[in-house]
Amino acid sequence: MIKSVLRGFALATAMSAVAFAAAKNPVVGGAAMFDSKNIIENAVNSKDHTTLVAAVKAAGLVGTLEGKGPFTVFAPTNEAFAALPKGTVGTLLKPENKATLTKVLTCHVVAADAMAKTVAKMIKDDGGEHDIKTVGGCVLKAKESMGKITLTDENGGVSHVTIADVKQSNGVIHVVDKVLLPKM
Repeated sequence: MIKSVLRGFALATAMSAVAFAAAKNPVVGGAAMFDSKNIIENAVNSKDHTTLVAAVKAAGLVGTLEGKGPFTVFAPTNEAFAALPKGTVGTLLKPENKATLTKVLTCHVVAADAMAKTVAKMIKDDGGEHDIKTVGGCVLKAKESMGKITLTDENGGVSHVTIADVKQSNGVIHVVDKVLLPKM
Protein backbone atom coordinates (compact mmCIF):
# COMPACT_ATOMS: atom_id res chain seq x y z
CA MET A 1 0.00 0.00 0.00
CA ILE A 2 2.77 2.46 0.92
CA LYS A 3 4.64 1.64 -2.31
CA SER A 4 1.47 2.33 -4.26
CA VAL A 5 0.96 5.70 -2.54
CA LEU A 6 4.64 6.62 -3.10
CA ARG A 7 4.40 5.67 -6.80
CA GLY A 8 1.27 7.80 -7.11
CA PHE A 9 2.98 10.70 -5.39
CA ALA A 10 6.05 10.35 -7.63
CA LEU A 11 3.85 10.24 -10.73
CA ALA A 12 1.89 13.32 -9.61
CA THR A 13 5.14 15.17 -8.88
CA ALA A 14 6.56 14.27 -12.29
CA MET A 15 3.36 15.35 -14.04
CA SER A 16 3.39 18.66 -12.15
CA ALA A 17 6.99 19.26 -13.18
CA VAL A 18 6.12 18.60 -16.82
CA ALA A 19 3.10 20.91 -16.64
CA PHE A 20 5.21 23.62 -14.99
CA ALA A 21 7.94 23.27 -17.63
CA ALA A 22 5.37 23.45 -20.44
CA ALA A 23 3.78 26.55 -18.87
CA LYS A 24 6.99 28.59 -19.07
CA ASN A 25 6.64 29.59 -22.71
CA PRO A 26 3.50 31.31 -24.01
CA VAL A 27 1.24 29.80 -26.64
CA VAL A 28 1.54 31.69 -29.93
CA GLY A 29 -0.97 31.39 -32.75
CA GLY A 30 -2.70 28.52 -30.98
CA ALA A 31 0.50 26.45 -30.80
CA ALA A 32 2.73 25.61 -27.88
CA MET A 33 6.19 27.07 -28.26
CA PHE A 34 9.08 24.95 -27.06
CA ASP A 35 12.38 26.40 -25.89
CA SER A 36 14.03 23.21 -27.14
CA LYS A 37 13.08 24.09 -30.75
CA ASN A 38 14.61 26.76 -32.95
CA ILE A 39 12.84 29.85 -34.28
CA ILE A 40 11.70 28.20 -37.53
CA GLU A 41 10.59 24.94 -35.87
CA ASN A 42 8.28 26.94 -33.60
CA ALA A 43 7.14 29.62 -36.07
CA VAL A 44 5.81 27.10 -38.60
CA ASN A 45 3.30 25.93 -35.98
CA SER A 46 1.83 29.38 -35.26
CA LYS A 47 -1.33 30.02 -37.27
CA ASP A 48 -0.73 33.76 -36.63
CA HIS A 49 2.61 33.73 -38.47
CA THR A 50 1.93 31.96 -41.78
CA THR A 51 2.71 35.11 -43.77
CA LEU A 52 5.98 35.62 -41.89
CA VAL A 53 6.99 32.00 -42.50
CA ALA A 54 6.16 32.31 -46.21
CA ALA A 55 8.22 35.51 -46.39
CA VAL A 56 11.18 33.93 -44.57
CA LYS A 57 11.08 31.03 -47.06
CA ALA A 58 10.85 33.37 -50.06
CA ALA A 59 13.81 35.40 -48.78
CA GLY A 60 15.92 32.28 -48.25
CA LEU A 61 16.36 32.97 -44.54
CA VAL A 62 15.17 29.61 -43.17
CA GLY A 63 18.71 28.25 -42.76
CA THR A 64 19.85 31.38 -40.99
CA LEU A 65 16.98 31.37 -38.48
CA GLU A 66 17.48 27.65 -37.88
CA GLY A 67 21.14 28.40 -37.10
CA LYS A 68 22.93 28.69 -33.79
CA GLY A 69 22.13 32.34 -33.16
CA PRO A 70 21.44 33.83 -30.76
CA PHE A 71 18.68 35.82 -32.44
CA THR A 72 15.93 38.06 -31.21
CA VAL A 73 13.08 38.16 -33.72
CA PHE A 74 10.33 40.75 -33.60
CA ALA A 75 7.73 38.58 -35.33
CA PRO A 76 4.86 40.41 -37.10
CA THR A 77 1.53 38.61 -37.16
CA ASN A 78 -0.55 37.90 -40.26
CA GLU A 79 -2.70 40.90 -39.26
CA ALA A 80 0.40 43.11 -39.22
CA PHE A 81 1.24 42.08 -42.78
CA ALA A 82 -2.40 42.51 -43.85
CA ALA A 83 -2.31 46.12 -42.57
CA LEU A 84 0.35 47.02 -45.15
CA PRO A 85 -0.93 48.78 -48.28
CA LYS A 86 -2.86 46.46 -50.58
CA GLY A 87 -0.59 44.34 -52.77
CA THR A 88 2.57 44.96 -50.71
CA VAL A 89 2.98 41.41 -49.44
CA GLY A 90 2.35 39.88 -52.87
CA THR A 91 4.87 42.23 -54.44
CA LEU A 92 7.50 41.51 -51.77
CA LEU A 93 7.09 37.75 -52.23
CA LYS A 94 7.99 37.93 -55.94
CA PRO A 95 11.48 36.54 -56.74
CA GLU A 96 12.59 39.82 -58.30
CA ASN A 97 11.98 41.57 -54.95
CA LYS A 98 13.97 39.13 -52.82
CA ALA A 99 16.56 41.77 -51.80
CA THR A 100 13.84 44.16 -50.57
CA LEU A 101 12.03 41.36 -48.75
CA THR A 102 15.28 40.27 -47.12
CA LYS A 103 15.93 43.85 -45.97
CA VAL A 104 12.44 44.14 -44.47
CA LEU A 105 12.73 40.80 -42.66
CA THR A 106 16.26 41.33 -41.34
CA CYS A 107 15.11 44.63 -39.88
CA HIS A 108 13.10 42.44 -37.48
CA VAL A 109 16.14 40.44 -36.34
CA VAL A 110 18.79 41.28 -33.77
CA ALA A 111 21.96 39.22 -33.32
CA ALA A 112 21.42 38.75 -29.57
CA ASP A 113 19.17 36.96 -27.12
CA ALA A 114 17.29 39.97 -25.71
CA MET A 115 14.52 39.15 -23.28
CA ALA A 116 11.98 41.91 -22.57
CA LYS A 117 13.42 42.56 -19.11
CA THR A 118 16.85 43.20 -20.69
CA VAL A 119 15.38 45.53 -23.31
CA ALA A 120 13.41 47.41 -20.62
CA LYS A 121 16.60 47.86 -18.59
CA MET A 122 18.47 49.22 -21.63
CA ILE A 123 15.59 51.65 -22.25
CA LYS A 124 15.69 52.82 -18.64
CA ASP A 125 19.50 53.09 -18.63
CA ASP A 126 19.33 55.23 -21.80
CA GLY A 127 16.81 57.66 -20.33
CA GLY A 128 13.59 56.28 -21.83
CA GLU A 129 14.61 55.28 -25.36
CA HIS A 130 17.12 52.70 -26.61
CA ASP A 131 18.42 52.24 -30.14
CA ILE A 132 18.33 48.64 -31.30
CA LYS A 133 20.53 47.84 -34.29
CA THR A 134 19.19 45.02 -36.44
CA VAL A 135 20.91 42.46 -38.66
CA GLY A 136 19.44 44.34 -41.65
CA GLY A 137 21.17 47.57 -40.65
CA CYS A 138 18.02 49.26 -39.39
CA VAL A 139 17.85 51.15 -36.11
CA LEU A 140 14.68 50.63 -34.10
CA LYS A 141 13.80 52.99 -31.25
CA ALA A 142 12.61 50.99 -28.24
CA LYS A 143 10.50 52.60 -25.52
CA GLU A 144 8.62 51.22 -22.56
CA SER A 145 5.32 52.38 -21.16
CA MET A 146 3.27 50.71 -18.44
CA GLY A 147 5.25 47.50 -18.78
CA LYS A 148 4.84 47.28 -22.57
CA ILE A 149 7.61 47.72 -25.11
CA THR A 150 7.09 49.62 -28.35
CA LEU A 151 9.40 49.80 -31.34
CA THR A 152 9.53 52.69 -33.78
CA ASP A 153 10.96 51.94 -37.21
CA GLU A 154 13.00 54.31 -39.39
CA ASN A 155 9.83 55.69 -40.98
CA GLY A 156 8.12 56.51 -37.69
CA GLY A 157 5.86 53.44 -37.69
CA VAL A 158 5.16 52.16 -34.18
CA SER A 159 4.84 48.48 -33.32
CA HIS A 160 3.82 47.06 -29.96
CA VAL A 161 5.19 43.87 -28.46
CA THR A 162 2.02 41.85 -27.84
CA ILE A 163 3.65 38.63 -26.64
CA ALA A 164 7.13 38.89 -25.14
CA ASP A 165 9.80 36.37 -24.26
CA VAL A 166 8.92 33.34 -26.37
CA LYS A 167 12.11 31.39 -25.72
CA GLN A 168 13.73 29.40 -28.53
CA SER A 169 16.77 27.12 -28.58
CA ASN A 170 18.58 29.79 -30.62
CA GLY A 171 17.15 32.98 -29.13
CA VAL A 172 13.82 34.60 -28.42
CA ILE A 173 10.74 35.77 -30.31
CA HIS A 174 8.69 38.83 -29.39
CA VAL A 175 5.38 38.97 -31.28
CA VAL A 176 4.65 42.43 -32.70
CA ASP A 177 1.49 43.98 -34.15
CA LYS A 178 3.04 45.98 -37.03
CA VAL A 179 5.62 45.30 -39.73
CA LEU A 180 8.76 47.34 -39.07
CA LEU A 181 9.90 48.99 -42.29
CA PRO A 182 13.38 50.21 -43.19
CA LYS A 183 14.12 53.50 -44.92
CA MET A 184 14.34 52.68 -48.62
